[in-house]
Amino acid sequence: MSKSPSKSTKTTRKSPKSSATPLDAGAMTFLERYLNNASPTGYEWEGQKLWMEYLRPYVDEFITDTYGTAVGVINPQADYKVVIEGHADEISWYVNYITDSGLIYVIRNGGSDHQIAPSKRVNIHTDNGIVQGVFGWPAIHTRRQGPKEKPPELDNIFIDVGASSKDEVEALGVHVGCVITYPDEFFVLNGDKLVCRAIDNRIGGFMIAEVARLLKARKQKLNFGLYIVNAVQEEVGLRGAEMIAERLDPNVAIVTDVSHDTSTPMIEPRREGANKIGDGPVICYAPAIQNKLRERLIKVATEQKIPFQRLPRSRATGTDTDAFAYSNSGVASALISLPLRYMHTTVEMVHKQDVEHVIELIYHTLLDIEPGETFSYFD
Repeated sequence: MSKSPSKSTKTTRKSPKSSATPLDAGAMTFLERYLNNASPTGYEWEGQKLWMEYLRPYVDEFITDTYGTAVGVINPQADYKVVIEGHADEISWYVNYITDSGLIYVIRNGGSDHQIAPSKRVNIHTDNGIVQGVFGWPAIHTRRQGPKEKPPELDNIFIDVGASSKDEVEALGVHVGCVITYPDEFFVLNGDKLVCRAIDNRIGGFMIAEVARLLKARKQKLNFGLYIVNAVQEEVGLRGAEMIAERLDPNVAIVTDVSHDTSTPMIEPRREGANKIGDGPVICYAPAIQNKLRERLIKVATEQKIPFQRLPRSRATGTDTDAFAYSNSGVASALISLPLRYMHTTVEMVHKQDVEHVIELIYHTLLDIEPGETFSYFD
């Protein structure tokens, strides 16, 4: 591969004038449909079909794998490969045990929060379709046992589907192993805050699809292969990214995920970092982050007047970036995070302007990459 162009000669390629912008009416319609669709870890394929349908006009071909990761490809014949990536799955529950009286106990599928479960409605996914239920919880004046009130814990939360026996539950089609999701749907709060369950991280798949749409609408031709990767099973250990990274063997990977807004109560910025929705994309510092690629993101953000924040992570990013970075013989990888409030709840919240800025930062960074760049520290 050729050496990276020197900083003195490298300039960001400008887009031709175009009225195409992120989050237009069609994009917002898709985002709402995409977020509302249930895609729990291990069961992402219906959401992937929606995503591929939206992306189809903007790519040359698709790649899919055995476990459900979907990849839209632009310029598949090119030797030099750049990945932009998000993950498609959402946290959920599994039916673990059904009592003789018809109550259902659960285990996690990903990082589901037991403390938000009581009084939440749920959808149990069965071969017969959706069975509705609720996480039951005793009244405040009946549940005190001893000097302290017992909080929600994994072993005391349960689902009630209105049945009076195990046989009645099973007659509905519910069995051990059925996956359970929350039905909470998308809405906009105060004009510019997007709220839904599963923004972590179907918003990432949405943002990379928007990058592809803008490339087409703004008539930009890339001179490398672009692989738009919507990976599965991130919530249980980056598994989908591990599989597809080995298959694609890219030269560069730019991953997008969410990070914590630490400006709300009960979060310690001295420990978690100081980031806030509305203040721009979060650029990550960590051992898995290739420093020269990260500095390219910062250069592009500065040139394009895109506000950004910074966040260091100890040892690992905890995102699909780690899977790509350490795959094959090492892949130059960077992480752009979208600040988010209330992660792993049903009211995850992001700022619309941050979403637009992440899309534009990825888009303009792609225009700044040339085939053959190694990002090597020794060039």
